[in-house]
Amino acid sequence: MSPFERAQPALATALDKRGYTTFTPVQSAVLDEQLHSEDLLVSAQTGSGKTVAFGLAVAGSILPDDGRMEKSASPLALVIAPTRELALQVKSELEWLYAETGAQVSSCVGGMDPRTERRALSRGVQIVVGTPGRLRDHITRGALDLRLARAVVLDEADEMLDLGFREDLEFILDAAPRERRTLMFSATLPREVTALAKRFQNQSKRISVDTERSHHADIDYIGYEVLPRERENAIINILRYHDAPGSIVFCGTRETVKRMTSRLANRGFSTVALSGEFSQSERTHALQSMRDGRSRICVATDVASRGIDLPQLDLVVHADLPNDAQTLLHRSGRTGRAGRKGVCALVATTTKRRNAERLARNAKVNIRWQSAPNSADIRALDRQRIIDNAFLQGQADEEETDFAKTLLTSYSAEQIATAFLRQCQAALPAPEELTELSQNSKTQKRARSDFEGGTWFAINAGRKQRAEPRWLLPVICRSGGIDKRSVGSIIIGDGETQFEIDPATSESFRKTIEEHGCVERSLHIRPIGEPSQSPGPSSDETPSGKGRPVRAKRKHPRSGKNAGGEFKGTKPRKKMRAVAGKNKGKRKPKTP
Repeated sequence: MSPFERAQPALATALDKRGYTTFTPVQSAVLDEQLHSEDLLVSAQTGSGKTVAFGLAVAGSILPDDGRMEKSASPLALVIAPTRELALQVKSELEWLYAETGAQVSSCVGGMDPRTERRALSRGVQIVVGTPGRLRDHITRGALDLRLARAVVLDEADEMLDLGFREDLEFILDAAPRERRTLMFSATLPREVTALAKRFQNQSKRISVDTERSHHADIDYIGYEVLPRERENAIINILRYHDAPGSIVFCGTRETVKRMTSRLANRGFSTVALSGEFSQSERTHALQSMRDGRSRICVATDVASRGIDLPQLDLVVHADLPNDAQTLLHRSGRTGRAGRKGVCALVATTTKRRNAERLARNAKVNIRWQSAPNSADIRALDRQRIIDNAFLQGQADEEETDFAKTLLTSYSAEQIATAFLRQCQAALPAPEELTELSQNSKTQKRARSDFEGGTWFAINAGRKQRAEPRWLLPVICRSGGIDKRSVGSIIIGDGETQFEIDPATSESFRKTIEEHGCVERSLHIRPIGEPSQSPGPSSDETPSGKGRPVRAKRKHPRSGKNAGGEFKGTKPRKKMRAVAGKNKGKRKPKTP
């Protein structure tokens, strides 16, 4: 018995040719016999096979009994997707799925020539895939007629609403026949999605496929805590260490994408960029470069976090942490697809580790924290990869054996091996040297006793410079690459401030400031033997391990108020008012 017996015969043939052996949970759910003509509201995560699922689901509404589609004056099925990349990917999937039916699939997306799209629509297509804005434009201009549409699919409905396409979606759905079949697919089902379903679907059946846990079970989440100034160096080492056939590096802004792409390209990585400022042809070229193996690393904004399916994408790097757990899951979902294992690397600076841990808790994934790979780790792995090189495996043919003997007459075996080693290493970007973070510098609670034997340092800013713990503490932490809980007592003097660093991190702190100095160029940090005064409790001091330091009192820069709001040494000015006539502009005399 064929595993695809519930699918249309023409589609079953396409699935078999494609190498499918079984249905995913969401594909099986939409093919339930009791749901074959119902409106559906489906909750399923990315990477769960949704495109094939709704392709199979609408077949019953648009395919004739013989499985061959005839030319149609207007589309029979419409698929709406949030982004150009996803729409083009859906078009590609539906083309091979419906290849045996003779169906014509056309796309209508922003960034492409609308005249070409109108010509394709005028020739007659059975399935149209597009983005909301472009579809609405074609409907308004009369190029797209939905009067014969029998099925409408909304893919990633939650994302389209988040992007502000509500009005466009309502316009498109109003233009389609009321007796159509409407299928909504969404990773989440917020109130906005259910409200849209209630308005435009006819007593829809709700399907929830819990694939997130099993899907992300194929992803190994690794957290790397690094110093802020070494973030890009750490990303270089992570890419070198994992050496994945395909990787994607997510950045928070377009400018960061530009800088990261330039940095990686200069280091010898085959890299492409993907962000909202690129034209459609540039995006298509970048994705095709990844698919055919010409590029191995894609640096992208969140425009690539949904729906983009790249082959052999084994590594996802969060160069900038996502804003929420849902974005974390969507980004990470680019890997670990179709049973393939993947790695998700979160690069968190010392001040952002807690944010990363909170994101992981909200996303219900477990992060394994470890030090970023250093140059020694990478070189050791490079040597092992050279030993396992495919060119060293297998039997040599006669011609290769003869030339190998010729080489051995001219060079020693050691010289030939050295040349092979150099050739392999020449193609590899050099790893970066990273500062080793002490485990005690990680975010954790410590008792005051941990500061016994701590080291004292001084910074050239005191009361005269209006120094306060609230701005000194971040400068100290950023300069030395430590957490605030590694800073003990802070004593603010007239011209300088003395502070204590716990013994576990004092040596790394000293080396870091000696090598890189203070992050504030006008300030200088130096080690001292002992504090010049006793670090007893005072308003200028914070006890070790007690969280935020106490704010030192100082005068208000204008009003003369201190931190308690009291005036010190100044009197409020007397109010003056002008009087009419010859006394205008003069101070009014006091009444006796």
